[in-house]
Amino acid sequence: MKIDATLLAAQPFLKGLPKHQLEMLSNNAMEVEFPPGKLLFNEGLAANRFYIILEGEVALEAAAKKERDQPELIQTIKAGEVLGWSWLFPPYNWHFDARAVKPTRAIIFFATTLRELCETDQALGYQLLKRVTKVVIERLQSTRIQLLKEKKV
Repeated sequence: MKIDATLLAAQPFLKGLPKHQLEMLSNNAMEVEFPPGKLLFNEGLAANRFYIILEGEVALEAAAKKERDQPELIQTIKAGEVLGWSWLFPPYNWHFDARAVKPTRAIIFFATTLRELCETDQALGYQLLKRVTKVVIERLQSTRIQLLKEKKV
C-alpha cells in the first residue's frame, strides 16, 4: 500500500524535501508493524530496507558471541528516528541486529529501488546522503559517549 506523501513530509528525516521527491519516495514506501521481540534484520545479511520509525522502539544489538550470551545493546531507535543506513553504503550489509522492543510501526523503503531513485534524481540522492551521513555521525558520537561513560565506571 502506497504511503501518503504528507505522512513522509511530516517525518523529521524527510522535512524540507520538495513535493516531487516526497511523491517518488511515497511510491517506494509501505507501512509495517512489528511485535515486541521481532527481529527486523541480522548483522552480516543484505541491507535491503530502510526504516522510519513511526511508533515504538527498536534495539540495535551486537550479536552474541556465544550461543548462551545475550546480545549487547548498542542503541535504541525511537519514534521519529531512522533505522538502517547500511542500504546506502557498499557492500550493503547490516552492521548490527535490530529487534523491536515495543510494538513498533514503521515506514519501510526497499533499498534497491531507493538506490535507483538516488541515481535517477541525483538531487534526491544528495539530500538522502547528507541526511543519512548526519545520522551515522550522531550514532558514532552517541556510541563514543557511551564508551567513555563505561570506561569511567
